[in-house]
Amino acid sequence: MTETPSPRLTGKVPRERIAALSIPRLPPPLVDAYRALVDLTGTVSDAMDALGLAGAVPAMILQPMLAGKRAVGQAVTVRNVEKKQQVFRAASEKVNLMGEAEAHNLAQPGDIVVIEGLMGCSNLGGQSATIGHRQGEAAVIVDGSIRDPDASRELGFPVWCRGVTPITGKWRLETVEINGPVGICGVQVRAGDLVCADDAGVCFVPFEHAEAVLAEALKIDAGDALRKEEIARGVDVQTLVTKKYK
Repeated sequence: MTETPSPRLTGKVPRERIAALSIPRLPPPLVDAYRALVDLTGTVSDAMDALGLAGAVPAMILQPMLAGKRAVGQAVTVRNVEKKQQVFRAASEKVNLMGEAEAHNLAQPGDIVVIEGLMGCSNLGGQSATIGHRQGEAAVIVDGSIRDPDASRELGFPVWCRGVTPITGKWRLETVEINGPVGICGVQVRAGDLVCADDAGVCFVPFEHAEAVLAEALKIDAGDALRKEEIARGVDVQTLVTKKYK
């Protein structure tokens, strides 16, 4: 049996801080089925509610930087913390410990880089977003702020974040782990979890529950489609509000 060669690392993050060089993979048809859902995050959120799972973050918290975009993919995770070194000293000595480039390096086409970051300084800049786009990533999700949003917008590359800043993160933050667990707006996300994002917000589906959530989501999607069709056909309101569609 031929082993898949290990990826060549960039060295931006020490090897001991990379929890995994690859993530567990969901079957491609399952991921494609999520992509085909009509009301993506609304349906997935409802399905997770039905199964007792919490993982939805509204767009009022994680804002889409590019309206009208949807993204579905598996998470490659990054955890940033505040750097202890004084900003002036780090800037003068050019000590840059940002390591999301290693996540771009490890991501496969269709993956979504998910960053637990800081507010007020950038966890993702325009050049980093451009690399993610070039690598074929589906999107980047940042629990924190980013800068240079025009770069990703010009590429049509979707990013969700808490806000935008002109302040660099190079001298202010440090990447302490790649592909370990991260906390995103109160939701624990692990490498390989499924991420669904659109204008309404972001849903994080635990890897081990992806099949069950999809099964529930398909029922909800079918019920919504039938109700929409019956509204369009002129079915009376009493029937619409009393009939069980899902």
